[in-house]
Amino acid sequence: MSARSIRAPAVALASAALLSACGQFGGGDRPRVAAAPPPKLSAPVSPVESKPLTPATPIGAIGSGPVKVALILPLTQSNGGASAVGVSLRNAADLAYADAGTNDLTILVKDDHSTPDGAREAAQSAVADGAELIIGPVFAPDLREAAKVAKAADKPLIGFSTDTSTATRGVYLLSFLIESYVDRVVDYAAAHGKRSLGALVPDTDYGNVALAAYQQAAARLGVRVEAIERYKPDAPAEAVARMAAALPRIDALFIPGAANEMPAVAAALTANGIDSSKVQILGTGLWADPKVLKLPALQGAWFAAPENAGFAGFAQKYRAKYGTDPSRIATLSYDAVSLAAALAHQPGSPHFTQDNLTSSSGFNGADGVFRFRADGPNERGLAVLQIANGTTTVLSAAPRSFSANPS
Repeated sequence: MSARSIRAPAVALASAALLSACGQFGGGDRPRVAAAPPPKLSAPVSPVESKPLTPATPIGAIGSGPVKVALILPLTQSNGGASAVGVSLRNAADLAYADAGTNDLTILVKDDHSTPDGAREAAQSAVADGAELIIGPVFAPDLREAAKVAKAADKPLIGFSTDTSTATRGVYLLSFLIESYVDRVVDYAAAHGKRSLGALVPDTDYGNVALAAYQQAAARLGVRVEAIERYKPDAPAEAVARMAAALPRIDALFIPGAANEMPAVAAALTANGIDSSKVQILGTGLWADPKVLKLPALQGAWFAAPENAGFAGFAQKYRAKYGTDPSRIATLSYDAVSLAAALAHQPGSPHFTQDNLTSSSGFNGADGVFRFRADGPNERGLAVLQIANGTTTVLSAAPRSFSANPS
């Protein structure tokens, strides 16, 4: 099945032709082509930090259509200051509504004040106001509270948390998930002969999730994880030295480190003779960051990430309208509102059924094709990129459609 575009105007979406099939998720080799320069911010999976802004926080409604959708965002921080991330997400929703080209929606913008209590109250307000769908919140504790309200009212929710424990039937995640990065790069590595793996993992919550996904992917593919070392993000040298002793037994080394950790990790790799030309280094989408791409020890490394072209086009439109750069996760709000507009424009009611939201063909968003699983997490079409000369080349292009049922 192919993916339904949600970037075209909603009028076209109601009867849009499906994209042609282009292979299964995680498909085979593609020609190596130069990738666009990486965006200023990588696709995040760690908690989003916000910072104070001078302008007043925008709030209220977007549009005046008959179908009501709530958008719950951290427009202010828990200390009362305005949130750059929340404003960027709100602006992206406004941009998506304008691009949809229809007036089917009223988007009720709610501020959760970056707190669980605020998120619960915002969700209660959304239900009382007649919202058929809730979009947001961003942070996991806030999403959990909003989800309780949404499920009690039998309203679907599309959240932006990267914590898959928040997902369940009727509570869908549109975020960039660690598990997706890991599955894609391990699938590619195994398909290219890597059968004996190592893992050098930060001793963090993110590292815990990444390691669990790595071990599950290896088990699924029948490859061995021969060595695992955990490192403290600010002091990786000892763990790297221990991993160096395992080099004769491994042909690929997974390092799910955040961008700010990788200079120290890379220095330790070099000091311990771990050469990327002799053992294949694997990473995640957090490496789509200029300071990571320039590290000598990581030249030749592979990692999975969304292709850059979609975000670059979105960012250009955003800058033209708002005069500033968007947050990297602003595409999540853009895609969620675009999807809501497309479904609201279709005839019949209710618009946001599980069948509609979990269509096996998926949807084509700003960061490529995605679809929701029935149990809540998402699957994304990710590319496999190789670091080379301070930039990236595409080893395996992101699929443009899904050809199998969601897992």
